[in-house]
Amino acid sequence: MAADLSLPLDVRLMNGASTAVFALAAGAILAAAALWVGRTTWFPVRFIQLEGELQRNSVSTVRANAMPRLSGNFFGADLQQARQAFETVPWVRKAVVRRVWPDGLAVRLEEHRAVALWKGAQDHEKLVNHAGEVFEANVGDVEDEDLPALAGPEGSAPQMLRMLEQLQALFSRHERSVERLSLSGRGSWRAELDGGVAIELGRGSADEVLARASRFVDTITQVTGHFKAPVLHADLRHPDGYAVRLRNVTIASPATAPRRN
Repeated sequence: MAADLSLPLDVRLMNGASTAVFALAAGAILAAAALWVGRTTWFPVRFIQLEGELQRNSVSTVRANAMPRLSGNFFGADLQQARQAFETVPWVRKAVVRRVWPDGLAVRLEEHRAVALWKGAQDHEKLVNHAGEVFEANVGDVEDEDLPALAGPEGSAPQMLRMLEQLQALFSRHERSVERLSLSGRGSWRAELDGGVAIELGRGSADEVLARASRFVDTITQVTGHFKAPVLHADLRHPDGYAVRLRNVTIASPATAPRRN
């Protein structure tokens, strides 16, 4: 509103000051009211509405784990804090929380999908999800008893999962599967297949390691077919080929005659 210039200057100043005081007072009252609404025991959160495809959790388990960590009422609840509370629930990977009028929270949960075991220090077992993230959960809750195991340096799980998936595709050509994949601190790969077969894959980029594995898969049947003996161990770290130990047969190199055990 424009000031009335017909009024004396001191009157105009007093009116302006009064308007400013009333505005500040109104703002303070509104802030105090908002603070009271956020902290009052009125408007409690009475229900949780779960959304998403859930296999590991129910409303009761989520409430038991998350509700004690929540604070504030319907208006005052910190949704970021609430999200973190729900993400502490076992098997929960991600939570998205929103208010549902008048007294509820809608929570969309994404659960971990375990695809591998993680062998940590002293063989302490954790789980790896489909995104290569290591998470804590009761390993005994996993229905799949044939999950492959990964063992490597901290932070290497995403890289190892990608390698595992590509090696599984390669070895499946011979109806074999990788039961354990290891990565040493120096970057050397080792795979253990079903049936007790150990494959030393060596160091190098992922492409180099996979190229050696592919060459082995493409040619090993010629060796096993000739000697009519299964592979027990293979060392792919040789620049021009690989060495294998067959049951009752050892092949040291292409230029060396096989030696019977």
